[in-house]
Amino acid sequence: MNTQIFNLPTTLTIIRILIIPIFIIEAPTNPQLGAFLFFIASVTDFLDGYLARKFRQITKLGIILDPIADKLLVIAALIILVDIARVPAWIATVIVLREFIITTMRFYALSRGVVIPAETAGKAKTVLQMISILLLLIAEEVYGVDLYDLGVILIYIATFVAVFSGIQYIFHFWRNIK
Repeated sequence: MNTQIFNLPTTLTIIRILIIPIFIIEAPTNPQLGAFLFFIASVTDFLDGYLARKFRQITKLGIILDPIADKLLVIAALIILVDIARVPAWIATVIVLREFIITTMRFYALSRGVVIPAETAGKAKTVLQMISILLLLIAEEVYGVDLYDLGVILIYIATFVAVFSGIQYIFHFWRNIK
């Protein structure tokens, strides 16, 4: 683990956190701008992890900030999508509860020196959430494809994968924390 506090991956995570308040202000009244900001924040999510692993710039600060930034971004987007009536409240509730439970468990494990890495299902959940949220913010027809309808289908799939990956994470947590 890198002892440096700030590096490019951590800076990207901080940029993502700084985009979130702007996203929260703009997205409800201008979902297209919200989609653009969400896209930029999502790209920083991919890039910070990729760069941290590729250049071995994983830091303790990054390990803590990255999942917090991810959760804040997704939770903010889901609340906005419920507010503008593009996502049912129960879906947002299930996903938000899953995020709180798993994040709490992850930090508890980390406090005991145990890092439980994200599983494939957890990574798939994140990708599905990011794509579905983006499509639901855009909510237009492009080349005959209704992005809203596709976004709704994907958010339902993302919700199922979120529950599945949450259960999977709980089993891994209990196995590693004994």
